This record gives sequence, C-alpha cells and structure tokens, in this order.
Amino acid sequence: MHGLFTNDADGKKVIHKTDAEIEKMRASNLVVSKTLAYVASLLKPGITGESVDKAAEEFICDHNGRPAFKGYNGFPFSLCMSPNDVVVHGFPSKREFLETDIVSIDCGVELDGFFGDSAYTFAFMQVEETVMELLRVTNTSLYKGIEQAVAGKRLEDISFAIQNYTERENGYGVVRELVGHGIGRSLHEDPEVPNYGRRGKGILMHEGLVLAIEPMINMGRKEVFQANDGWTIITRDRKPSAHYEHSVAIRKNKADILSDHSYLNEAIKNNPSLKEISLKS
Repeated sequence: MHGLFTNDADGKKVIHKTDAEIEKMRASNLVVSKTLAYVASLLKPGITGESVDKAAEEFICDHNGRPAFKGYNGFPFSLCMSPNDVVVHGFPSKREFLETDIVSIDCGVELDGFFGDSAYTFAFMQVEETVMELLRVTNTSLYKGIEQAVAGKRLEDISFAIQNYTERENGYGVVRELVGHGIGRSLHEDPEVPNYGRRGKGILMHEGLVLAIEPMINMGRKEVFQANDGWTIITRDRKPSAHYEHSVAIRKNKADILSDHSYLNEAIKNNPSLKEISLKS
C-alpha cells in the first residue's frame, strides 16, 4: 500500500511512498540507468536511433523490465531520442548520427509495478564548445535542483534553483511548456515540477515524495513548438537544447537519487565517439 496522501494547491492527491516502495523504485531506476549506459556504449557516428532503440528495448526486457514509454498514449518507441534542436519526445529514426550531434535520450522502465525514469544528453566528439557549455550548465542545474529536494522545503525551491542558475546566471532559455513530475506506480503522478518558479512557493515537501526532476534548457529562446507527429518538441529558434533527469526521493536532510548516471559516465569514458560532460564547479 502507499504511504500518506497530501493535497497540493489544486486539491490533487500527492502520493508518498513507503521505504519498501522506494526500494522497488530504486530497482526500476537501476534498470533505467544500466540501459542508458548500454545505449552510451552503442552510440557512434553512422549508427541510427532506430537501431539503438531496438537494442535498448531488448536490454530492458532481458532485465525483466517493461519499456515504460512504448505504447504510452500511443508513443511508438521504447526511448525518447531528441537530437540537437529537439527538446524532448523525439522519435528514434533511420537518420545516422553525425560527429557534430548532441542527443538527449530519455528512458523509462516499469519493474515489479513501479516506474523509473531518467535522461541524459550525449555529445559526439565534434560538438562545438558553446554547445558543450550548454550541456554542462544544464547537467549542473539538475543537481542544484536536487539540493533543494528535501523535506521541509517548498516544491518551487527546486524550480527556482534550476531557473536561477540556467536562465539568470547563464542566459539560457528555460522551457515553460514541459515540466518534471511525480512518479511511482504511474509514470506521471502529481505534482508537476516546473523548471522555473519562485523560492518558497509550491507544496511543502515531505519524506517519501518521489519526483522526476528534469531541466529542459535551450541555448537560445525558451519558446518551443510541437512537430506534426504530435510528440516531438523543437526549439522555436532551432538552437540546441539539453535535457537531464533523475528520479529522486525526498528525505530529511539530503535527497535520495534513485537513478544513477555513474554507469553511463563510465560507458562514455570508454567510448571514443563521445565526449565526457563534466559538472561546472
């Protein structure tokens, strides 16, 4: 059974998980993390997104998971694969990757009735330094948001930390139309987690709340549009966009990150086709 319920400002139910449920979510996120690491080992110029997606689906199933995205509201693939100026929800395609590409890959897994969700933007070896800086700032902003994901804080403390760092300090555009979310027995639960907001606003966070925190940051303007496929979100000015995501459990003094990017960072280090993306100090 679930833990306690609280109501957010709109009267929606916010579900808090027990410790046992959080451990099940850690297990589902482990499959996500290992899948993204496997994907990182496959990425190279000339490979297609479609072939990577098929390999990832097999990997998830071989680890007793179910690809959470495939069939979700009709989404036809196991991974969201979003290159260059695509923000999120891109379709894996027959297009071959280039040495100058970045690509955000978002993966979700259901295991034993609970969901895991994580994303990472990868960079091939000829990506320009200005784009690498976008990736470093966006990746760092994820952890700045996570620092605020503790019991006793307000939800928009997370939002403010991400926006303040990416938009106000570094001049990038924070996408407004897309947000992070609660996660648990459903892939998307309340509350929504915007990447912009006011410090001290939003619901009071309690232990056991699990959130998918996912900054989506544009190099240029914040505006986006949806492609004709009904899914793919693209920057309005066609400049690059970056996306990083962790599933995180709220705890008293420090957030508990359930997904783990160390697996994919190791895979990137061992893949001569990819650049490592460090955090900014």
